[in-house]
Amino acid sequence: CVSSRHAIQSDWLDFLIGFGSLSAQRPDSLSLAMAEPERWTSRGDGEVNLRMGESGFASEPPVTVDQMFKTAVERFGSYTALGWKEGEQMKTMNYQEYYQACRTAAKSFLKLGLERYHGVGILGFNSAEWFISDIAAIMAGGFAVGIYTTNSPEACQYLAENCKANIIVVENHKQLQKILQDKLPHMKAIIQYKDALKEKRPNLYTWAEFMELGRDESNTQLDDIIATQKPNQCCTLIYTSGTTGQPKGVMLSHDNLTWTAFAVGRHVQLTEATKSQEMVVSYLPLSHIAAQMVDIWVTMKVGGATYFAQPDALKGSLVNTMREVRPTAFMGVPRVWEKMQEKMKSVGAKSSTVRRKVAVWAKGVGLKTNLTMARTPVNYRLAKKLVFRKVRKALGLDRCTKCYTGAAPITKDTLEFFLSLDIPVYELYGMSESTGPHTISLPNAFRLTSVGKLIPGCETKIHSPDQEGNGEICFWGRHVFMGYLNQADKTEDALDAEGWLHSGDLGKHDDNGFLFVTGRIKELIITAGGENIPPVPIEDAVKEAVSLVSNAMLIGDKRKFLAMLLTIKCQVNGDTGAPEDELTPEAVELCRKLGSNATRVSEIAGGRDRVIHAAIQEGINRVNENATSNAQRIQKWIILDQDFSITGGELGPTMKLKRPVVMKMYKEQVEHFYKEVVTPSTPDNSLPPK
Repeated sequence: CVSSRHAIQSDWLDFLIGFGSLSAQRPDSLSLAMAEPERWTSRGDGEVNLRMGESGFASEPPVTVDQMFKTAVERFGSYTALGWKEGEQMKTMNYQEYYQACRTAAKSFLKLGLERYHGVGILGFNSAEWFISDIAAIMAGGFAVGIYTTNSPEACQYLAENCKANIIVVENHKQLQKILQDKLPHMKAIIQYKDALKEKRPNLYTWAEFMELGRDESNTQLDDIIATQKPNQCCTLIYTSGTTGQPKGVMLSHDNLTWTAFAVGRHVQLTEATKSQEMVVSYLPLSHIAAQMVDIWVTMKVGGATYFAQPDALKGSLVNTMREVRPTAFMGVPRVWEKMQEKMKSVGAKSSTVRRKVAVWAKGVGLKTNLTMARTPVNYRLAKKLVFRKVRKALGLDRCTKCYTGAAPITKDTLEFFLSLDIPVYELYGMSESTGPHTISLPNAFRLTSVGKLIPGCETKIHSPDQEGNGEICFWGRHVFMGYLNQADKTEDALDAEGWLHSGDLGKHDDNGFLFVTGRIKELIITAGGENIPPVPIEDAVKEAVSLVSNAMLIGDKRKFLAMLLTIKCQVNGDTGAPEDELTPEAVELCRKLGSNATRVSEIAGGRDRVIHAAIQEGINRVNENATSNAQRIQKWIILDQDFSITGGELGPTMKLKRPVVMKMYKEQVEHFYKEVVTPSTPDNSLPPK
């Protein structure tokens, strides 16, 4: 924890006075009247009060991105900052070179006409060029704007117009085509950072041409712009995934990024490079704040090294990069951990009887040891030698002491699976509007299915709790965003009169201060009988009870009973990411154990396979037995013809379920559920096979 800062140095006081009303104290309750207008803004050129504290983490002096980067260069200049493969050769860039490359790119942006408070869109897979473009855009006084590579041309157009993008940086010809389809009013140039240009156009540059533009330019203009930047001004836009409408531009200030990087690094006890360098692998979409915070900002703060995975990382090559880099910290969204689990189960099923028995014994030891936190010397040491070390090495996690998951709910089954292999996966919780994490689980503060405890310097309120302590989770701290770009009404919806950020999530604390997320307000199903039902726990219970199930979506808002849409685990097209008809090896193995010869989804969907149909019904019966009321029992269900996916539109970029989209896509199946009235006394009345 940071030591108390009551004795503030005079130059720091002068700094604060120079900002006028820069800091805002946290109110003691949610009931205070009238907000100070400076706590938020929807203007791109606006400034906000920072939520400074008198001591501890919250009192850390605010700095700009450039100031934090300069400090990193001074302390870690010769240490590796970035690493990537070119063919079979690993290339690296140290912090001094990294900073100079960002300055050169910033001068190039200015030469191309980047205006203050205008966007630089970045559309491509993680790379050194992505990082440099992002930081250079900030240095040059613009907004860094990550764009999801899965976005349609229309979605790219919306973001570019919304942030008044002067420049778009694209990875390759495929992404370039999305930008060329429309005439963007503020566009001045496009830069392509991978592959040769297939056609030469005015104001279209290769990365080498782009960097050459600013190489010999004077530093004066750039230095003047950097000198005018303040920690309480916007520097980055994170666009929400738009699950319930058009994406909103989340405005993050310099202080949002730099303070959160400081607080997270200290809280999870990352090691500074001068002692032992942290290593991370960058592969998650950088348009998401979680990836940016881990890969760019926290790593920079401690002088860590970021190594870039291959573009096909999530199609199978990630494990190769992991084995090569051997990261010390690793962040995976739940689907990444689930895919690892499925692969390991599939491999395990093909092992010899002796190997399987040893693995089962070791996992039992691992789970018991990690849940009780009491290491039984002989059994644990033996299990570690025979199984745990080998598993970690195979995954590239042999040096990793910090494995995290976030961005979407993860099942208890997956957490227990890795815990049994002596790989604790720590949950973190937050949102784009809180610059990423708000709570984090730690080795000495860990509860299964809890999202951990607060990052020091932040505050949590449970707003309007019910009898069980469940209420809306609200955030306070220097990580809370400035506002939504040009959307004052939406900003006022998210930030209440006292400046608390309303997450839209339901949650509660236990007696030890651990936070548990129990649902989402907008996802709450309110049945015709008036019962409020959070769908996620029921969906997770079904996926745990029926291993064949990939995705489950509960239906029942304003209806007389609950029903469910189910999908089956299947292979995914390596190029498009689209779900295919073939089952995964694990799913085929499960079918065999149940007595089915199915190898395709089409052989199971709609109740075509009686054996599988009966097995799923049996699993749902077990879930129903644990329901807290008749209203929470699943009355009907159907297996859909294909799995949900990002390309299909059912999932967002971080694999979150787009419920309104799914409801619209499968309206016919949903309406079929409710053609005949089913009473709670007939819970096993599932949708008959087609």
